[in-house]
This record gives sequence, C-alpha cells and structure tokens, in this order.
Amino acid sequence: MKSPKLTALACAGALFSFNTAAQAADVVIGVPNWPSVLATAHVLKVAMEENLGLEVELQNGTNPVVFEAMDSGAMHVHPEVWLPNQTNLNDTYVKDKQSVRMNPNGVAGDQAMCVTKGTAERTGIANLSDLTDPDMAKNFDTDGDGKGEIWIGAAGWASTNVEKIRAKSYGYAETMNLKEMDESLALAEVDNAVAQDKDIVFFCYTPHHMFSLHELVILKEPAHDEAKWTVIQPTDDPQWLEKSDAGVAWSTAYLHIHYAASLETDQPEAAAMLAKVKLDTDTVSAMTYALVVDKQDPAEFAAKWVAENGDTVDSWLQ
Repeated sequence: MKSPKLTALACAGALFSFNTAAQAADVVIGVPNWPSVLATAHVLKVAMEENLGLEVELQNGTNPVVFEAMDSGAMHVHPEVWLPNQTNLNDTYVKDKQSVRMNPNGVAGDQAMCVTKGTAERTGIANLSDLTDPDMAKNFDTDGDGKGEIWIGAAGWASTNVEKIRAKSYGYAETMNLKEMDESLALAEVDNAVAQDKDIVFFCYTPHHMFSLHELVILKEPAHDEAKWTVIQPTDDPQWLEKSDAGVAWSTAYLHIHYAASLETDQPEAAAMLAKVKLDTDTVSAMTYALVVDKQDPAEFAAKWVAENGDTVDSWLQ
C-alpha cells in the first residue's frame, strides 16, 4: 500500500499533467478504460473540433480522477458516466458541489452475469445463485483449487466493486474466485472458451459488442428491489464491503455525459453542445463493435461517423 506522502505526490503529479493539458487545449475529455467510452470520447472530440473550431485533447483517467479534474478545471468532460454505478460521484460533484453538469439524455444499459449458450447447456446453470453450489462452481475451476473463477470487471470500475458486494450477498464469494482484469483480456478468455467448448461465467453489460459476437445467456436473478440494494463505494467508507448488501438484480443503468460547469463560462458553445448530445444503446453498441471487433482506428472511425451522421450532430448544435 502506498504511503500517504507517496500518494499525495502521485496525485499532485497527475493533477499537474492534467492542468498542463488543460492549458494546451480548449477542452480536455477524460477517458476511462472501457470501449464505449473511448468511442464516444472520439466522436465528441471530432464534433467539437469540426463544428466549434476548438482544440480538444483526450486524457486517460479513472472515474474518480476525471470527476476531481472536472471539479478543478483540469479536465472538462466525462463521456459516459454510468448511473447508478457512479451515484456517489454524481451526488458529490453534480448535486452537492455543483461544479459538474449532467446531460439529461441517458443511454439505457443493463448489467448482469452471463454464460455462453454452450456453458448453460453443458452445466445446466440458469440462476446466478446456482454458483453457490460447490459442485456447480467446480465447472468453472481452471486452476484445480476446487473453486471456480468468475470475471467481475476491471480494476477501477464502480461496477466491479458492486459485483464484489453481490458475490458476498448471494454467497458465491465462498465458492468462486473473483477475477479483476482488463476487459480485453477477459473477453479474449470468452472467445477461447467458446472456441474450445469450455465453461465460463463473466460480467456482461449493454451497450456492448459481446452480444453480437456470441450467443450469451444472462443468469436469472430476483428482480431489482431498492430496499435490498445497499451499495457503498470504497471512496465513501473503508468498511464499504461489510456494510453493503445487494442480493438482487441490477436496476436499468443510464449512461450520461458529464461536463465541467466552468465550460459554461469558458467555452459556452461546447457546454451547450454537451448538454444536448443524445445517443442510443444500438448506436453505442455499433460504435464499440467498430473499434473492438473491426479494429478501426478510433480517430478515423469518429471522423467518418460524424461525417455520416450530420443530422444527428446538427441536433446537438441547435
């Protein structure tokens, strides 16, 4: 674990680099580590550069880092904030500090646990709670330790923390090893499992291209119930896992663009555009398919997408 001093120095260095970027560009877009946010970020970049004549830069950053940077003015845009996943950050910066604005046009998304169709047929798994059975869990044991493996998401995703809570709440944290890894590596494991007729269980969500690549089965769960959904993030309480409980399905998520309130003064045309951007689930899924499956260059894809969707982009500028 890093010492407080080292952590402070690291944060100071990160903020210095962000402030340098902010001075060099009119708008800095933060980009966390999943495919759809990368696609949206590039589309927003091209749209602002070509229509507003602004210089726009992209900077990598986790959700908390991007929000902190929007608060300070070191970054200006988060292209895809998942709610309720980042409710704590939204509440802090949009509602309480009012230093960040939220575009009201959310893209609907779902989150769950999936298996491949072949896995369901071979093992008979149908419900997420089936993983609490040690005999079922052994179907997903690849290292011989007697426990199965399940990919719960990448490090830094708010949903990954929620999946730790759900694993504890359902009870399969006792029978399954919870794997955190980069999404590209996890999906490569899914590809290999399909090719080799092996069993696999993993976190899945829409909008996403994975449903276009493979026949997937979403594991059944009790319907979402807010009374049974107590989710605390690590940034809010060191005892977040012990105090949280979520033994039901996710509610429908909505993906919103967020932007720094300072843009309303510094770059009002950019702020006005960001407040009006509207996409849908199918569009975002197609964007990620183009980047991940077709392996198109993000910048080239975005330029082509903006050129071919002039009416949509114009609606953001009216």
